[in-house]
Amino acid sequence: MLEPHSSMAPTLQRNIILALLIAIAAAAWTLLIWQQIGSDADMRMEMYSPTMGMKAPLFLAVWMIMMVAMMFPTAAPMILTFHQVQAGKQGRGEAFVSTWVFVTGYLGVWGVMGVLAFAGAAGSEMLAGSMGLSVATAARIGGALLMIGGAYQLSPLKDLCLAKCRTPVGFILTSWRDGQWGAVRMGLKHGLFCLGCCWLLFLALFPLGIMNLAAMTVVTLLIFAEKTLPAGERIAKVSGVALLLYGAAVLVFPQALPTFQPADTMIMN
Repeated sequence: MLEPHSSMAPTLQRNIILALLIAIAAAAWTLLIWQQIGSDADMRMEMYSPTMGMKAPLFLAVWMIMMVAMMFPTAAPMILTFHQVQAGKQGRGEAFVSTWVFVTGYLGVWGVMGVLAFAGAAGSEMLAGSMGLSVATAARIGGALLMIGGAYQLSPLKDLCLAKCRTPVGFILTSWRDGQWGAVRMGLKHGLFCLGCCWLLFLALFPLGIMNLAAMTVVTLLIFAEKTLPAGERIAKVSGVALLLYGAAVLVFPQALPTFQPADTMIMN
């Protein structure tokens, strides 16, 4: 994707980049909604399984669409701050690096995470099939994952990563690297902090339904609120307590999980 022309005013460049980020995220959401609407009941149920019934290449493609849809809105302040600094360097006649190089590094982290997510999802499906887990037991494992996600929301590591994501200027000042490769490294580093901030919220999507649009929307809004609102740190704590309570409820009442399927059969591959 091309950077706005260098003769444009910095404010106009910034607005164009913001509009592009919003448009790309909106297109990704549209694809996800279209896929759900266009699927029959059996396919929609399959999409709630850990691998969504997909082979690795298709899973990774859908995963990246999900990451663009969910993370571009929350990463926008950092991306725009990076561009603002680059625009200042350009105005002083210094070397300019496209903002999309930074974005490429950022997305690279989520691509690697997608590979790990597929490996974990495929492994869990194989294990469930070989052990013959009942749907109630599988749901309770999901409840335990929700509790793990809630506990992480309350952890010091979450606080550290969230602080980095909430202060774009601070990140830029402490992590700046010049040149194309420097921009990639910065994107990778910010992606790692973002991953550290959000990865267990994405883990919670597996028991809730990886393609559960309602759950995806809630997680996106939660991440956005954590990163951008003044009360973001408190919101993270409240959501952690909520996940702990909900996970505990699922342990007692597995039917409370959206992916619970009332049946006497065992989970099969």
